[in-house]
Amino acid sequence: MREDVESLDIKDVTANWVNSVVLTRQIEERIKALADLADTPLFFGRLDYLHTTQEGQRFYIGRRHVHDAVGDPMVIDWRAPVSQPFYRASKKDPQDVGLRRRFGYTGGDLTAYEDEHLSDPEELERTSRLLQAEIERPRVGPMRDIVATIQPEQDEIVRSDLSGSICVQGGPGTGKTAVGLHRVAYLLYAHRERLARTGTLVIGPNRSFLHYIEQVLPALGELEVQQATVDDLVAHVEVRGSDAAATAVVKGDARMAEVLRRAVWSHVTLPTEPLMVVRGSRRWRVPAYELEEMVRELTARDIRYGAAREALPQRIAHAVLVRMEQAGEAPDDRVQDAVARNAAVKAVVKECWPAVEPAKLVLRLLSDPDFLAEHAAGILDAEEQKLLLWEKPYRSVRTAKWSAADAVLVDETRDLVERTHSLGHVVVDEAQDLSPMQYRAVGRRCTTGSATVLGDLAQGTTPWATGSWAQALAHLGKPEAVVEELTAGFRVPREVIAYASRLLPHMSPGLAPVESVRENPGSLEVRRTEPEALDGDVVAACVEALAHEGSIGLIAADARIAPLAEALAAAGLACLAPGEETTAESRLTLVPASLAKGLEYDYVVLDEPAAVVDGEPDERTGLRRLYVALTRAVSGLTVVHASDLPEQLG
Repeated sequence: MREDVESLDIKDVTANWVNSVVLTRQIEERIKALADLADTPLFFGRLDYLHTTQEGQRFYIGRRHVHDAVGDPMVIDWRAPVSQPFYRASKKDPQDVGLRRRFGYTGGDLTAYEDEHLSDPEELERTSRLLQAEIERPRVGPMRDIVATIQPEQDEIVRSDLSGSICVQGGPGTGKTAVGLHRVAYLLYAHRERLARTGTLVIGPNRSFLHYIEQVLPALGELEVQQATVDDLVAHVEVRGSDAAATAVVKGDARMAEVLRRAVWSHVTLPTEPLMVVRGSRRWRVPAYELEEMVRELTARDIRYGAAREALPQRIAHAVLVRMEQAGEAPDDRVQDAVARNAAVKAVVKECWPAVEPAKLVLRLLSDPDFLAEHAAGILDAEEQKLLLWEKPYRSVRTAKWSAADAVLVDETRDLVERTHSLGHVVVDEAQDLSPMQYRAVGRRCTTGSATVLGDLAQGTTPWATGSWAQALAHLGKPEAVVEELTAGFRVPREVIAYASRLLPHMSPGLAPVESVRENPGSLEVRRTEPEALDGDVVAACVEALAHEGSIGLIAADARIAPLAEALAAAGLACLAPGEETTAESRLTLVPASLAKGLEYDYVVLDEPAAVVDGEPDERTGLRRLYVALTRAVSGLTVVHASDLPEQLG
């Protein structure tokens, strides 16, 4: 298929050089999409239907559609309707499938197959060993697709319609991230032309996470999806500072949107003097009351500040043209545009509707107590206003030490002035950690599209973490979104998730614990040591873990990263930083607890749980950070501690 595309000759089919460039680019993208992937088979399943009106009753299911030399299909794309029973069919509901076959591969070679006769009442339903082996396969390198192991409840979410937004609440190991990415791939398959026009965006919590997931969609042939963090979306100012937790909570509060709205629109003043427009020997007068009506009418409309400011000179010019027509003249659109550009008209607009620079307005709001008090009256109390103000005001936008929360305020202000471009579909992962103002920033990117929100309320590790999905979806502008819950865990062993779930009643009461489907006896070990021996015992645990196949993650409180890095170096163990790709030769990653979210390793060594909890501003956030760290392991977890374990672990 790739060679067919490479051999295309476009000389005789392009009308001009523009068409030639566009077509050449499309061919190059098609060749990229058809690239071979090492150790990735073209198909992983087969369906034998009992009855079908289509030609042939046997379909091979794979990551991509594959056809033969004459164009007949050999492998059906996993997203096609005919492939759906591979994920949904069961003994209770065979969906006209007589046989479902799963193929097993090792290093790209076909090594096994497994059959289920769904319509045979004599055959007992059983757990697929190949499915289990694929889930447990060691993880080296970036995150991979899960098209061979998608479960029925996951498939329902993946194939949800583009028109509706959906929120997926899923505990550790339930596959919510993979579900979100595969939903993107499905939507691009089902609505390719529409999303090609409007665009698709995946938002992750940090760069390490985005690097970890960046190969999933290309492996499925989808190369055009943008990836970004929330900080990337709002990067209108250079972030060089940080906020105390209490300040960041206030800046991230949804009430700030109204404070900013008031501040922006406070620049509008009503005209008090009439306007005189001189054209040639004639003078045209527009009285103050008529100018005031125009300003009031524009402020009452639900349009952006900047759009209204651009409309005002045209309104004034139209009023002048009406007077010209009444005087017997016949002005056209060019005359109206000329009047709108008249110096006197410009002066009126500048006086009553001045331009607003978003960063300058936020700078003033955070620097000027009187300006802030005027627009925060009745919204923020005196203590909250005090938290917002910089101790030492900055003189300019360039010299200010903006924080990440400040950048979100600037983005909100920009949207008040000029509408933010909206995409067709946005996926936001680890969404429980977003502030209300960050939700608004994400929501602005999909006002005319839909969203997939992924997260786990129990893993909210910011002081402003969301309390409920209903609140979060309201801030996002998608209150009608359907909330789905994934409770079956496929990644974390049962013993490990049960240990971590001891924390749930103390940090997220009422949230259902994950029920892992994976039995893995001996997957959890908790070791007590002495303070002076801690570093050495942690290194020893890493050496033991490296004796196993797969990736190893050493997770520790951020303050413990430097001494552990020294201990590993002294022992001759090279380690990677989060986001760096693991290889067969380099499998150990040293992970600060603050960056562990969303990552996974075959074996995890967790250093000093009490230090992870103590590293956060409050106990609830600390316990949630520990919950995240405890649930990163796919095959085994070793906890090494010198201090007493947090009492919530029992």
